Amino acid sequence: MDTIFALASAQGKAGVAVIRVSGPLALAAGAQLCGGDLPARGTSLRILQDESGERLDEALVLSFTAPQSFTGENTVEFQTHGSTAVVSAVLDSLGRIEGLRMADPGEFTRRALENGNLDLAQVEGLADLIDAETEAQRKQAQVILAGGLGKLAEAWRVKLIRAASLIEVTIDFADEDVPVDVTPEVSELLADVQAGLEKETAGVRIAERIRSGFEVAIVGAPNVGKSTLLNALAGREAAITSEYAGTTRDIIEVRMDLAGLPVTLLDTAGLRDTDDHVEGIGISLARKRAQDADLRVFLAERDEVLDVEMQQGDIRLLPKADLRDDAGDAISGQSGQGIDRLVDHISKVLQNRSAQAGIATRARHRDAMVSALASLAEAQEILKRGPEFYDIAAEEMRSAIRALEMLVGRIGVENLLDEIFSSFCLGK
Repeated sequence: MDTIFALASAQGKAGVAVIRVSGPLALAAGAQLCGGDLPARGTSLRILQDESGERLDEALVLSFTAPQSFTGENTVEFQTHGSTAVVSAVLDSLGRIEGLRMADPGEFTRRALENGNLDLAQVEGLADLIDAETEAQRKQAQVILAGGLGKLAEAWRVKLIRAASLIEVTIDFADEDVPVDVTPEVSELLADVQAGLEKETAGVRIAERIRSGFEVAIVGAPNVGKSTLLNALAGREAAITSEYAGTTRDIIEVRMDLAGLPVTLLDTAGLRDTDDHVEGIGISLARKRAQDADLRVFLAERDEVLDVEMQQGDIRLLPKADLRDDAGDAISGQSGQGIDRLVDHISKVLQNRSAQAGIATRARHRDAMVSALASLAEAQEILKRGPEFYDIAAEEMRSAIRALEMLVGRIGVENLLDEIFSSFCLGK
């Protein structure tokens, strides 16, 4: 296997840069740059030199021997000064060592997967942690990276293996008297796993939203102050405002962090009948995005009827509080009245929904769990038919086990790996 290297910290000038080397020649390459052997595992302060003996930099050097490293291979990390010139010089020197090459995107993490140091769910958790922008995203990614989903899947798998083993014993000794009816225990084991899978499957959509962001649409008739409200919430001029109705024709999106949750605010076109073709397209798009959003904030008079249906948790406020006397449940982006109350309301609604999130965070996870559930439901039905059908029930249990193995990447995910690792940087 090749020995690979790359800058593992961010590109550009910094106080410290981290350059990682992994593979069978890592320790030898590190010794060559440092002018002497490195400890099998530990840290040392060394002068880095190129092949001619010219000083490159003074660096803190960390060495790890397989399998006690991130990749599961011999690994060396150089913590150098973070100038682009130093980084370039060290990378150039590594590139001139025979047997070393620049790493591909995500190759260090891919080796960690292939060497059994991470399962596929943990790899996805690492990607999410790198991309995390809010506290909720960080916490969610840490649970996955720590192996939370893998541990859950393994617990389910152990129970299913136990259930399948009991059934297999009955099949193997069909010609003999089996002193104990295994059906109740098998059924109980399957029901236990089904309950866990159903709970996790139900929480995937919310978990996905924590990872990708909730959408909150501001909805109302033209010229009620939707764009002004968006600008006030964003703290900047994100949307054009004017006294003319129909100014907003496209969806304006603003990304925010509300109470640690990622939220995208949507300013939509004013809802009305129009003969303007372009505005009509914008209104149709506004209706669809508003209906698909996780939460809607309606700006409308008390007796006003809008053709977007209110859903549970939606918020309805009177517009332009600064221009009215009955401002108790009104809001104004112009004056700021009611803004804090609205932000607090949105945050509480989304926090309550986030409490229902499971550990699984992706559509791939949901698909694997749904597949396992379908197999277990079929197995339960087959068990009721009696021992002569136990071989079919056992096969359904094995199908459920395979689905759980796909969940953590043990089998059947080779076609996904290139796509997953392409999102990683070179040094990860």
